[in-house]
Amino acid sequence: MRNGGGPTSRDVARAAGVSQATVSLVLGGKWRGRVSERTAQTVRDAAGDLGYRPNLAARSLRTGRAGTALLVVPALTHEYFARVYTGAAAVAAEHGFGVVLYPSPAGVGPARDPFGSARAAIDGVLASSMAADALAGIGDGGRAGGLPLVMLDSDPAAPGGAPTVNLAVADGIRQMARHLLALGHRRITHVAGDVDAWTFRVRARAVAAELSDVPDALTRTVRCALDVQAAREASFRALTAPGPRPTALLCDGDLLAAGALKAARTLGLRVPRDLSVSGFDDLSLAGALDPELTTVRLPAEEVGAAGMAALLRLLDGGRPESGELPVRLVVRGSTGPAPG
Repeated sequence: MRNGGGPTSRDVARAAGVSQATVSLVLGGKWRGRVSERTAQTVRDAAGDLGYRPNLAARSLRTGRAGTALLVVPALTHEYFARVYTGAAAVAAEHGFGVVLYPSPAGVGPARDPFGSARAAIDGVLASSMAADALAGIGDGGRAGGLPLVMLDSDPAAPGGAPTVNLAVADGIRQMARHLLALGHRRITHVAGDVDAWTFRVRARAVAAELSDVPDALTRTVRCALDVQAAREASFRALTAPGPRPTALLCDGDLLAAGALKAARTLGLRVPRDLSVSGFDDLSLAGALDPELTTVRLPAEEVGAAGMAALLRLLDGGRPESGELPVRLVVRGSTGPAPG
């Protein structure tokens, strides 16, 4: 029977020079350990050349799966989450899955079930940057009472027991703090994201712990929303507050750092001669700013890929281990020696 009048799996098998069973294994994501990588690629290439599309309804009846994962993110407008999606979708495609992207309605915080009955439409959930209980009713980290759930950038000790795939954000902030200290900075203000999320709480604790051990350090914190204008206003307040002016602004994100640079220009401060500014994310924006931004590179695609791999292990009955992915300090022109 033809797939909507188009090419069939038999056509793909003939073009690839393999059996229909091999085509089913490859396109169903069950080929690893049974078919070579070279053969799997040959099948994928043949399917692509022919424009073959599997009959998803038939596959769902055969496997008991919809072949769809849900990725819940705080916002669609942030480059980081677009890259997370790219990584997740690439791994999903290798296993015959699709990824539905769903933003939290409020931008940050709990997400609601986007379907009338999520269990009928999706097989599992990846949820980014929110508490493990934010998706009550959609996933529970296992099979009983909810869908398999993997949390990204979330507290691994949160109730519910969902596996987590995290970035080493504490280490990233420590790397940045040590970089500024090595440049001689002792008056450092932390421009912190005013968001009640695990990743930002970790950053705040790491900054405080790293700088508390420096006897002559004068550290302060200002909080703001995650946008350029809010960061400009918060940084302006920090730079004009009574007392010695900060020599460095350590920002929780590249967008916040962009706001800090705007505040510095408003006050006539030269970066990095009068003031050092650092970010966190390494978005495309970091290389477009003047001066280019010293920041911490987050491997967003790897987060998405690792999260999807963990979810697929859950779907196959395994229990993936929670873990952290390393991050890296990237030094550019926005940081320099503390002014004398």
